[in-house]
Amino acid sequence: MQRKNHPLPQDEDGFFLQRKGLIMMNGNIHSIETFGTVDGPGIRYVIFTQGCLLRCQFCHNADTWEIGSGKQMSVSDIMNELSTYMPFIEASGGGITVSGGEPLLQLPFLTELFKECKKKGIHTTIDSSGGCYSTTPMFQEQLKELLQYTDLILLDLKHINRKKHIKLTGLPNDHILAFATYLSEHNIPVWIRHVLVPGVTDDFEDLQQMGEFIGTLKNVQKVEILPYHMLGVYKWEALGMEYPLKGIVPPSEEKVEEAYKLITKEWVKMA
Repeated sequence: MQRKNHPLPQDEDGFFLQRKGLIMMNGNIHSIETFGTVDGPGIRYVIFTQGCLLRCQFCHNADTWEIGSGKQMSVSDIMNELSTYMPFIEASGGGITVSGGEPLLQLPFLTELFKECKKKGIHTTIDSSGGCYSTTPMFQEQLKELLQYTDLILLDLKHINRKKHIKLTGLPNDHILAFATYLSEHNIPVWIRHVLVPGVTDDFEDLQQMGEFIGTLKNVQKVEILPYHMLGVYKWEALGMEYPLKGIVPPSEEKVEEAYKLITKEWVKMA
């Protein structure tokens, strides 16, 4: 899908960023799931942000791609709504998860939201591909501040092979792997996730190489293989886009288990 021109400012790498003083401290929100159970520990209040740089062929939220759209919500809006569900969240040891789209495109908003969450003792999680990670000073400064209020990162590793990653997502994986290394160096707890797509992301050597990379990280608490599914196909059709993985069926339980063994072979679990 061709990317549209967007009004958001860009850093030196061309990535879109939300900047204090230039963009209102509202978030561009696609939707909210109030009782999530798969995006971090316990029951989660899951916010799906609007905007993403990747164009993953297996994406089940293709309607979150467009940057600059979505519902405008303030930190106060979200905290007020979140308070309704806190009894369930607290009882389950849960918290808030910000997914997307790509939440790191809205760093200042995310930081202000997580600051308020930590004031109330709420566990904070980000679900990110790391695709907009940048070494530019502005991004590094904003990311460093955000991570002070972040308890957990769910990091989606799409593909370890650079060329295959470009084919799968439209962008190389250099920034994603650099982000993973950055999180390890700063000892930020991470859960690694990998979507297993038969014939696309399940190659033996690729999984083995991904396992070797995971073995270099010292901050990984959990590794998850997410079986490919077709639940988001209808969104592609509604957007008038041809779904690129037609005919591919979900992997068997045996294939999922084999993949898990490969990518966790070198993994040393974070204490």
